[in-house]
Amino acid sequence: MAHALLCGLLAFVLAMACGRPLIAWLVEHHVGKTIRFDGPVTHQAKVGTPTMGGLMILLPTLVVTLFANLAGRSILLPIGVMLAFGALGLYDDWRGLQDRAGYGWLARLKFPWQVFIAVAAALGLRFFLDLGGMAVPTVRQEVDIGWLYVPVAAFLIVGSANAVNLTDGLDGLAGGTGAIAYLAFGIIAFLQGQTYLLTFCFTMMGAILGFLWYNVHPADLFMGDVGSLALGATLATVALMTEQWLLLALVGIVFVAETLTDILQVAYFKWSKGKRLFRMAPLHHHFELIGWPEVRVTQRFWLIAFIAAMLGIALALI
Repeated sequence: MAHALLCGLLAFVLAMACGRPLIAWLVEHHVGKTIRFDGPVTHQAKVGTPTMGGLMILLPTLVVTLFANLAGRSILLPIGVMLAFGALGLYDDWRGLQDRAGYGWLARLKFPWQVFIAVAAALGLRFFLDLGGMAVPTVRQEVDIGWLYVPVAAFLIVGSANAVNLTDGLDGLAGGTGAIAYLAFGIIAFLQGQTYLLTFCFTMMGAILGFLWYNVHPADLFMGDVGSLALGATLATVALMTEQWLLLALVGIVFVAETLTDILQVAYFKWSKGKRLFRMAPLHHHFELIGWPEVRVTQRFWLIAFIAAMLGIALALI
């Protein structure tokens, strides 16, 4: 645990140290966020805020893992998922800068690459790490789901990546809830004796906290898809490695709520021929439009995430 905490602290310091130079470089090269036309009007004030800040999370995590935690071969897989989805997100961010509407890479082009990486990761989990089961709270014996494991694992990785990406719409929201989720699965890994995975989770959490120093309201820097896609996909990979992946929906309850409200909004809009179920989706925009200040939405979502994480850890002990 001491080693994991020190790695998390080192990742935090590295992220903090590279924050100002990265922001200065992004500003100098005009790497500013384009706000989508269909977002809340109040967000137009954020136009031009530097993006691609997820690099502040990925690079310190990579450096600390390479020098302090690479002895465990199992860490290669989450690192590979993080880098692969980070590369996809980086390209998406770059495309978004070329598009004045802020949409970036079209989903029909991006999604197949996500599935390809997720399937490769699922096969690695199944045949490289010899995983294939799930832990069920109150059930002592692990449940082996056989051939279903690969498609389920791939679905979780892609779904988690896009869920965190949807959540990344307010200053500090995706980062704060993501740090809490990594803390929870780090503790679960500790309870299982998976010290390398514990250290990786705490390293990721430390880097996220360093990023949050610059991302809390009013944000000096946005995460971008390079951060959100990588954080979500890697979180699902970590959950799968603990075999407590049934708890991912609980620990990541904010991510699930954001995704479900977005899906329900689109479905209801089509079914009702133009009516809306929420003021705006994803869910954080709905609360903004009913009058909640951005900081209140973010902090209350953090509280919900923390309570859900506590419950998830408790269930992992049963």
